[in-house]
Amino acid sequence: MSQSQVGILQPLPAHATYLHFDLNNNVNKDAVHQALQNVQRLVDGERVVLGVGASLATLLKLNIVGLRDFTGIPDSKVELPATPSALWLWLRESDRGQLVHQQLRIQQALAPAFVLQQQIDGFKFDNGRDLSGYEDGTENPQDEHAIAVAIDVDGGSYVATQKWLHHFDRLAHMSRGEQDDMIGRRQSDNEELDDAPESAHVKRTAQENFEPEAFVLRRSMPWSAGTDAGFYFVAFATSFQAFEAQLRRMSGAEDGITDALFKFTQPLTTSYFWCPPMKEKQLSLDWLLV
Repeated sequence: MSQSQVGILQPLPAHATYLHFDLNNNVNKDAVHQALQNVQRLVDGERVVLGVGASLATLLKLNIVGLRDFTGIPDSKVELPATPSALWLWLRESDRGQLVHQQLRIQQALAPAFVLQQQIDGFKFDNGRDLSGYEDGTENPQDEHAIAVAIDVDGGSYVATQKWLHHFDRLAHMSRGEQDDMIGRRQSDNEELDDAPESAHVKRTAQENFEPEAFVLRRSMPWSAGTDAGFYFVAFATSFQAFEAQLRRMSGAEDGITDALFKFTQPLTTSYFWCPPMKEKQLSLDWLLV
């Protein structure tokens, strides 16, 4: 019986590494099949979650309904880079060193069919806050609602990812009141502001205020690399519809009002993937036979 990759629904780990892979030049289907069989034994769906990109599905001539690349939001008032990749892996550990060894094993298993496009090192900060100091995922679906939002009837899930770069100097020049208005919540107690401006992030993304409702299961974490840092946004759902509905409103494409978050942070990437189900406690490769 198929089941979802359980790491999607579990609480965030202390540490994470997100790996994006491209297909190697002139790679053939046999090499890709072998690489996926190699990595299958490493993907337990809990410590390692895997997602398939549209370019991989195209190469293998797979019919994964709903899988496509992000290509932008028409009429967006801000830049939303589209950064497709063939394969995505989310490594989840309580110990940072374990991630290093896990990544080495995964890269070895996928070579030479796949080449690493980007690596993002994430971590849990102050029990679930963004590096801006504000809590993340306050309105996240819980329990049975989370399952209904994130997992389809066959155990698969669609995931949208975005790497956001924070400009902390801009944040530092805002007063606490201006920061609270930007988010739409008080940092001190996480209470939503009744008089928040229309550009406040909470108002732009209130999931129940869309038609149809635009709920996603967020599994986002802060990231850092040298002096750069920000937020790696991860949203699981049964399609990309809810994510794009929120992004249309955030980007000003819907009503011309852009999310106030863009005052201090910007997305560097946007990618889409489909996470296959598990079967008999290992990653199912049944989709390769479609």
